[in-house]
Amino acid sequence: MNRNYVYALIISCGLFFAGCGDDKKDSASTTTETTTSTPAGTESTMSTDPKGVGPHQNVQLTHPLDEAMVTQGKNLAEVKCTSCHKLTEERLVGPGWAGVTDRRTPEWIMNFITNTDEMIQKDTAVQNMLEVCLVKMPNQGLVEAEARSVLEFMRKNDG
Repeated sequence: MNRNYVYALIISCGLFFAGCGDDKKDSASTTTETTTSTPAGTESTMSTDPKGVGPHQNVQLTHPLDEAMVTQGKNLAEVKCTSCHKLTEERLVGPGWAGVTDRRTPEWIMNFITNTDEMIQKDTAVQNMLEVCLVKMPNQGLVEAEARSVLEFMRKNDG
């Protein structure tokens, strides 16, 4: 019986690693919302807004990078993120972080970090990743300043 669980786990992991996080950010996208029916017959609003769902609608980036924020973001990422995400394109539990700041807007990244549960429920890009990844990102409980530091570290990682 245990052997069957091991096989199921191996197959699940193989499917997971096969294709999670290939969504590309479309800079020409416009904000739209669509309404779809859920199996229970209730309605939910799905967003295709490139900024995601949440309070972050205008993230001001610093140029050059804020090295203090990069250091704090790296430390936070090592504790909260790198058990599921690699800094390369390689997938682990979640998609690799390489190029994430090219694929997603800063607002979308901040909203996903700080508003994880609502993004999982309402953002079509997250829903598409979830169909492939099969694992929901847990809410790490980061406050805005911490999330902004992680974003700055992601920017540094992307060069």
